[in-house]
Amino acid sequence: MEPEAFQDYCPNGLQVEGRGEVRRLVSGVTASQALIDAAIEQRADAILVHHGFFWRGEDPCLRGMKRRRIAALLENNISLIAYHLPLDAHPALGNNAQLAKRLGIVVDGGMDAGPRSVGNVGHFSEALAPEQLAQRLVDVLGREPLVECVGEQPIKRIAWCTGAAQSYIDKAAALGVDAYLSGE
Repeated sequence: MEPEAFQDYCPNGLQVEGRGEVRRLVSGVTASQALIDAAIEQRADAILVHHGFFWRGEDPCLRGMKRRRIAALLENNISLIAYHLPLDAHPALGNNAQLAKRLGIVVDGGMDAGPRSVGNVGHFSEALAPEQLAQRLVDVLGREPLVECVGEQPIKRIAWCTGAAQSYIDKAAALGVDAYLSGE
């Protein structure tokens, strides 16, 4: 994952230490109480998530919801492992790579120099009308996208970012892509 290559909003890697050996791993997007409860029920040794704990700018005190979640991990000796931007950017397993695969985007490269770009640029084998891309998002992701179109130009080149996407919109525009896709 190479977390040291990213300036992230949270610590990446082991956030809560549990058992020294992992035989059963549960994974999910966010270290929610429901996921922690499921891990306890499954007798997991560790949980791997995209959104863990201890975000920059967040109150560091262990109270309320965060206290209950961390207490459940500690009481059940379950480790919490989180990778945020490194998981967005991983070239094969990452959120950007998997989104491209599911949407039929051919990855041309990153929006940043270097091997660990959080944003990507690619193309469709055939241009899509904005409505076709919107429908593909509904079909593949099961969610209705918010679409803002400037004109009705077909979409061939696309940029996308699954993490820290607000900081990439200007880069996408500078690259002259036909569309920019984010989860923000």
